[in-house]
Amino acid sequence: MRAAAALLALAAALPAAAAEFRSLGDRAAILYDAPSLKADRIFVASRGHPFEVLVKLDQWTKVRDAGGEVAWVENHALGERRNAVVTVPVADIRAAPDAAAALVFEAYKQVLLEVLEPPAAGWVKVRHRDGQEGFARAAHLWGV
Repeated sequence: MRAAAALLALAAALPAAAAEFRSLGDRAAILYDAPSLKADRIFVASRGHPFEVLVKLDQWTKVRDAGGEVAWVENHALGERRNAVVTVPVADIRAAPDAAAALVFEAYKQVLLEVLEPPAAGWVKVRHRDGQEGFARAAHLWGV
């Protein structure tokens, strides 16, 4: 009994596994309600759209979008570039990972930003499609 309690305490102390995110490649993709081209089509997502990976099979991946919709997408539709979506009305993109750093630009809700580096200390380095780069608060983005 003591050993089980110790294992539970140890498991609670370990950090939760980070979610895996993937974005669509250079083309829009159809998302389905099951891992088959014969399944019902749920919606079409635009290129670069980020998703949380839930299950990965040989040819299909079950994903969730920022709105909570769950669907299946063909693996070949997923790209290597990683993107995130702004989830707050306006996200300040700073020159350094510091709230006092110079403001580089502002990104509005639903704007797609490329993730350049993994999040660190609550900040993530991002790039806008026009080429501007900076640091955004990770809490203001979905997909990091």
